[in-house]
Amino acid sequence: MTDFDVLVLGSGPGGQKAAIAAAKLGRRVAIVEKRHMLGGVCINTGTIPSKTLREAVLYLTGLNQRELYGASYRVKEEITVADLGMRTQHVIGREIQVIRSQLGRNRVTVLQGTGRFLDAHTIGITSEEDEERKVTAEKIIIATGTSPARPDSVDFDDRTIIDSDAILHLDRVPETLVVVGAGVIGIEYASMFAALGTKVTVVERRERMLEFCDLEIVEALKYHLRDLAVTFRFGENVAAVERRGSVALTILESGKKIPADCVMYSAGRQGKTAELCLEAAGLEADTRGRITVDANYATTVPHIYAVGDVIGFPALAATSMEQGRLAAQHACGEPVEGLGDLPPIGIYTIPEISFVGKSEDDLTRDKIPFEVGISRYRELARGQIIGDSYGMLKLLVSSEDRRLLGVHVFGTGATELVHIGQTVMGCGGTVDYLVNAVFNYPTLAESYKVAALDAMNKMRVIARLTAEQS
Repeated sequence: MTDFDVLVLGSGPGGQKAAIAAAKLGRRVAIVEKRHMLGGVCINTGTIPSKTLREAVLYLTGLNQRELYGASYRVKEEITVADLGMRTQHVIGREIQVIRSQLGRNRVTVLQGTGRFLDAHTIGITSEEDEERKVTAEKIIIATGTSPARPDSVDFDDRTIIDSDAILHLDRVPETLVVVGAGVIGIEYASMFAALGTKVTVVERRERMLEFCDLEIVEALKYHLRDLAVTFRFGENVAAVERRGSVALTILESGKKIPADCVMYSAGRQGKTAELCLEAAGLEADTRGRITVDANYATTVPHIYAVGDVIGFPALAATSMEQGRLAAQHACGEPVEGLGDLPPIGIYTIPEISFVGKSEDDLTRDKIPFEVGISRYRELARGQIIGDSYGMLKLLVSSEDRRLLGVHVFGTGATELVHIGQTVMGCGGTVDYLVNAVFNYPTLAESYKVAALDAMNKMRVIARLTAEQS
């Protein structure tokens, strides 16, 4: 007889949903987490703090209102770290309360400490007082997440040379900032600090940023970031970062030298598996600390599962939640449908980006004929009301059966708007539905109808020309 039916290591989005799903199925469930990390990285240092920081920046700088009230409009003239941190800590505190309540309501036991495998069914949990207790479980779900990768060649000090965790604890808003790495996290923070008035330089070894995004939308974002005085250095590698008193000097392989108050490394993330003693359970992780799983999120040891960022791509809070739920169902012998194949991607830059489905490059590469329909916020009454003249929505429509193949949004509310397209695509809908649907006016959602009509009109011209030829 084991202590628990299901034991979950980690209380981030994947771990929470796994524990609650197993508890709903009547299992005895426990979750292992450090005392001050309930909610995992997502709540404490990652997704929630960074998105709350973004909202604080947008509000305090008045950036979104400048189209209407002038370039000098600001809610607060001198914005301090305390101003930004107040809102962040409020939201984190509330979210932790919600999670604690959910776990308690579902009778999930929270075991405080750091867990490691003693054998395939036994976990040793070390408390802050260095006391270890042993618990056994029939099924174990690993949801330990990731931490920022810290190259050995970089001398991090959490003040001048930092990673994405430490950026939340800066004692002041830097006047100048170098961001190394133009991935999602790097670009999100670059845009936030640029909005605060920080002079930001982004260094990226590749020739473009956000390679998985639609090129037109990435170009629009790049234009807006340049407008906020962001400098881009693409195709550049960092040779060294040297501390010079209270500032850092970033030296590029090309010989360029960039002085800045602060350098933020955004060099990807590393699976948090080093402390798990995976070998004791007959498991191993790859060089990035990631664990391999099958379609049901089971590892090579069938009763041990892994979900969330620790298994790699797509490493999103939203997909991690679903993975946790599905793994728990499978572990409890419940039928599982599997993760939908249309997860939306949301990037909380300023302005934000979101998309679902295929990009133009994907469709061109696969030789799938398509038509493009575009709507620009400046042509919508709602766009004028909110002062967003740059936003756009792009629909990619199959030329053969008129199905929606991809939706790409840039601008205010992009991460919310994308779900309309996701729903139409998930239900196998065509562009005709959007053409004939009535949307509230004035709204940004109306951009779907405008873009659908744009695509339809182009397709109609081609159909007419084809008919005339025949």
